[in-house]
Amino acid sequence: MKVLALDYGSARTGVAVSDPSGVIARPLTIVERVGTKQGTERLLALVAEEQPAQIVVGMPLTMRGERGEQARETEAFAERLREVVTVPVELYDERLTTVLAGRTPSQTPEDARAAAHLLESYLTWLNRRDG
Repeated sequence: MKVLALDYGSARTGVAVSDPSGVIARPLTIVERVGTKQGTERLLALVAEEQPAQIVVGMPLTMRGERGEQARETEAFAERLREVVTVPVELYDERLTTVLAGRTPSQTPEDARAAAHLLESYLTWLNRRDG
């Protein structure tokens, strides 16, 4: 199952995608200001292009597992996204993905690398759950 992952941010949202079998995650791009009309259109174009079976949005919980302001904003974004796409949208704990992305040297934007780390974690969890 192909999955698209989003590391949501009001300024920049990292995007990653898996291979069709749902095993390998790769950073794709970033979407600037995804909450604007232009940003939403760009994201919807990526969804149409990639044709994922599911979208996973990183949930920025605190280290104690609590929901702060950024988590509430992310939940609202996921709700808006569910209204404009036809595939399931799931929230998944993204703690430490930005830290991992910062430690992964690459020419790819950090937000896209964070989305790829989120997706790797999600795919591992999904495969363990289903396997």
